[in-house]
Amino acid sequence: MQRRQFLQHGTQAALASALLPLAASAAAPASPTPPATPDATPAPSPFALSELTISDLQAQLASGKATSRSLCQQYLARIAAIDKGGPGLNAIIELNPDALTIADGLDKERKAGKLRGPLHGIPVLIKDNIDTGDKMQTTAGALAMAGHHAAQDAFVAKQLRQAGAIILGKTNLSEWANFRSTHSVSGWSSRGGQTHNPHVIDRTPSGSSAGSGAAAAASLCAAAVGTETNGSIVSPSSCNGLVGLKPTVGLVSRTGIIPISATQDTAGPMARCVRDAALMLGAMAGPDPADTITVSAKNPAKAADYTRLLRPDALKGQKLGVEKGHLASQTIGGELLRKAVADLKAQGATVTEVDVHAATQPIGEAEFDVLLYEFKDGLNKYLAGTKAPVKTLAEVIAFNKAHAAQAMPYFQQEILEMAEKTDGLGSEKYKAALRKVVDTSRAALDAALKTDGGLAAILGITTGPAACIDLVNGEYDTGPGYSGAAAMAGYPHLTLPMGYIHGLPVGLSFVGAPYREAELLALGYAYEQATKHRKAPDFKAVIG
Repeated sequence: MQRRQFLQHGTQAALASALLPLAASAAAPASPTPPATPDATPAPSPFALSELTISDLQAQLASGKATSRSLCQQYLARIAAIDKGGPGLNAIIELNPDALTIADGLDKERKAGKLRGPLHGIPVLIKDNIDTGDKMQTTAGALAMAGHHAAQDAFVAKQLRQAGAIILGKTNLSEWANFRSTHSVSGWSSRGGQTHNPHVIDRTPSGSSAGSGAAAAASLCAAAVGTETNGSIVSPSSCNGLVGLKPTVGLVSRTGIIPISATQDTAGPMARCVRDAALMLGAMAGPDPADTITVSAKNPAKAADYTRLLRPDALKGQKLGVEKGHLASQTIGGELLRKAVADLKAQGATVTEVDVHAATQPIGEAEFDVLLYEFKDGLNKYLAGTKAPVKTLAEVIAFNKAHAAQAMPYFQQEILEMAEKTDGLGSEKYKAALRKVVDTSRAALDAALKTDGGLAAILGITTGPAACIDLVNGEYDTGPGYSGAAAMAGYPHLTLPMGYIHGLPVGLSFVGAPYREAELLALGYAYEQATKHRKAPDFKAVIG
């Protein structure tokens, strides 16, 4: 199914920015605070690290102008000022109490001449469905998981730490990564409350990597990590004005990440510029024996440098496709796409129309069926290996019913209940649905990428501008989106800003062939350098 169909099944959540304390207890959940319209708060004070890139931060560290400890302290002050105070973004669900100690250790390494790489001493944030074997919890935003401390780091978290990154904290998300209810609003979780869009506070940050998107956009960290099943990296990146990359499924390990789908899940970087996303991906990717797809012969990720192709002239001579329906769209997003195509041509690319959307229509509801089956199977396996307070999906459902006032104050858990009714991955229904999803989506993209002798990428509108956070009506359609085919096929998908509508960013998608992340990043970099669309958020309470 396409992204919005998927969102209707599980990505909308509810506005309750002060629903629960940061470290909510499953044993004694607090009562939800009724949602309120954001006040017209003054713009935050100027921030010295605002919009600085990873390279900028490394330059400060190398010159002695800053230390890793001082960078962490500045970001922590920023979080206190605008995430918990000021406009109240509520992007952070938990901070790492050991962050400054870790920073001190990395500063000592730097002083001794040991540098781990471009992320050495750089503060980042990761989504709260990624295990960390430390004092922070891993809960997927769910009260049912409150108090769960993972035994060890997820492979991705381990990779980041080995690269020298400092995990400053964890970000809020749409509960269970957007897979709980048919009537919800993105960016809400029963443990973390509602995250807001830093561009316009009453607008959705989009889900499920809502907190990662809002935090990176507002310079609460150098960069962030999100996860995606269908749209959950690229959509919040688009709505928050970020560069977001959903890698090829198999490039980045899923070990230690609370799952939805074994065939579609992946973690990926969310950053304010293409080079930073490339640096993050280089640290995150790598073969993991516990996730066998990452050690396949097709996977090239072995200390790969994803910055190697980044050049301002990388679009020259490239053949690109553009989704036919998006190009003809009479939405403002369509206008932005037509301008983007003109900009790409001005940089030396040729652009031809393709129609992936029509070719994927036969998939219908098969993707949702696959996700239901894989969610139950994957979650039960994950929980069985933990000390979480719930051990099965059935126990999660029972907990939510027993604590309905706190866990389900605005919407229910229909998707969890539908998943619980599935009968295992040996089911013929599941196998048939999976074949339909994978074969159809890959055939559609492969055929499009072969157009005109071979295309470097396919373009589309990532998603429309951010909708209002609306408890009564849920989220609404603001224009076409482009996550579905790449998500179902497991192909890479890059988004970056292509313009703004009333102060709300809209992303341009580049979808490519498997394991062609370096090439996609090069195309995105050249477009970014030619257009410079990225703007820092101005924290408006409302539009107008």
